[in-house]
Amino acid sequence: MSSPRGPGRQGGGPGRRPEKAQKGPQKAQQGPQKAQQGPQKAQKTPKKSSARVVREQLARERRRRRTLWTSLVAVAVLVIAGLIGWAAFAGQDSTSKFTAPAGATADGNAIAVGTGPVTVDIYEDFICPFCGQFEKSTGSTLDQLVSENKVRVLYHPVAYLDRASSTEYSTRSSAASGCAANQGKFREYVEALFNRQPAEGSAGLSDQELIDIGTGVGLDGGTFGSCVRDGTFKSWTAHVTEEASRANINSTPTVLVNGKGVDPNPDALKAAVAAATK
Repeated sequence: MSSPRGPGRQGGGPGRRPEKAQKGPQKAQQGPQKAQQGPQKAQKTPKKSSARVVREQLARERRRRRTLWTSLVAVAVLVIAGLIGWAAFAGQDSTSKFTAPAGATADGNAIAVGTGPVTVDIYEDFICPFCGQFEKSTGSTLDQLVSENKVRVLYHPVAYLDRASSTEYSTRSSAASGCAANQGKFREYVEALFNRQPAEGSAGLSDQELIDIGTGVGLDGGTFGSCVRDGTFKSWTAHVTEEASRANINSTPTVLVNGKGVDPNPDALKAAVAAATK
């Protein structure tokens, strides 16, 4: 007789095997899932590469801009330095080459009148209204001190106020006074010039009017007229003005007695001269 458990084992054995067989497909399904992770990771690499490219491009652009600006700044500095150098050279050249009129000091900075022991420096501009007032109030006092051989007056006709006329009257009138000095009539011409002084801010007197004033004080019309029209002493005027500026003369009229500032009036002038002779 057969055992009742025999068929049971035979039936149980085949029944369990299908359960184990089902585990295989489950594990097999995990493979595709893991395999799918590969492309996802692979897709991250292009993103990093693109960001790196952008950063490198931006870095190159910043370097290019820095190089460009550095070059532009360097060029600008060179241009400015060149302009400054040229201006300094031009200014030096314009005042170092000049023709001084007769009666000028050895350095060409002024017209000397008189031979007295006390030196009086007068800085004036022919369109300056205060200079006109000074000439009318103190001019005769200066002439008297010269005639008494007490002073040597150095007249510096500067052109500070060219901007105060539309025709550079300060330069033209100063140069004309040089023409008058060249013929020995500086003081006469200066006095007549101030008597005809134009208003500050106006065009000033014409060259012909400057010439007419000269002939009115006895200057030769032909020689004096050519001197004025040709601007013979304009370079001298530029020199006088530049030297006055270097001496820190910043207003007109300025009066110095033996190098010391004095109020521009007759009493102050005479007192300073008297003190200087003691």
